[in-house]
Amino acid sequence: MRKHPALLRLLAVGALVGTLGLLGLSAAFGLDFERLQQGLISRFGPGPAVLFTDWQRLLSDGKAASESEKLRRVNDFFNRRIAFDDDISIWRQADYWATPIDLIGQGRGDCEDFSISKYFSLINLGIPVSKLRLVYVKALQNGPGGPVQQAHMVLAYYATPSADPLVLDNLNTEIRPASRRTDLSPIFSFNSAGLWQGTGNQSSKSNLSRWQDLLARARAEGFE
Repeated sequence: MRKHPALLRLLAVGALVGTLGLLGLSAAFGLDFERLQQGLISRFGPGPAVLFTDWQRLLSDGKAASESEKLRRVNDFFNRRIAFDDDISIWRQADYWATPIDLIGQGRGDCEDFSISKYFSLINLGIPVSKLRLVYVKALQNGPGGPVQQAHMVLAYYATPSADPLVLDNLNTEIRPASRRTDLSPIFSFNSAGLWQGTGNQSSKSNLSRWQDLLARARAEGFE
């Protein structure tokens, strides 16, 4: 993820209101693959069909795997099969949160898109929502003039509520505990149930409009 002015707008959300129940959103996502595929082809043509089929196979074959194996398979799939690009280049918008179908259709996305598609995929594989959080961070990167901090998004997995979370990332593709990712400074995290400052367990319910919009678009595509 490159410079991201939308991060400042998200951080400026004052009254973090709204609940999952009020929004009418499900805490887990089932998949209507036929409907998803039809929508994919109608929007992007037959080109992404192989990637879609491989993603469907990933979700089918991974049902019986251990949670750690599910994390590895999903992280590797998107990191290897999707190219990184920014929203301006892909969508001609400064900030667009892609659904998994958007991402598969384009074959490229930014860090938010990687993290969101991993999140949806792992939930479909049976990982509880409570164990997953999308985390906005500041990532320390090497720039031409030396180290710089950039806005970035990763997916965190908590084996238990108090565990050191594992980080699924498209910059550093090795899944590592957060304590070993000293290049990342968490700002806030969220999932389908709420929003937290940093990665702590003190929850405030979120009214992030982009997240709500993405969930609504995903439901319309076939994520039930």
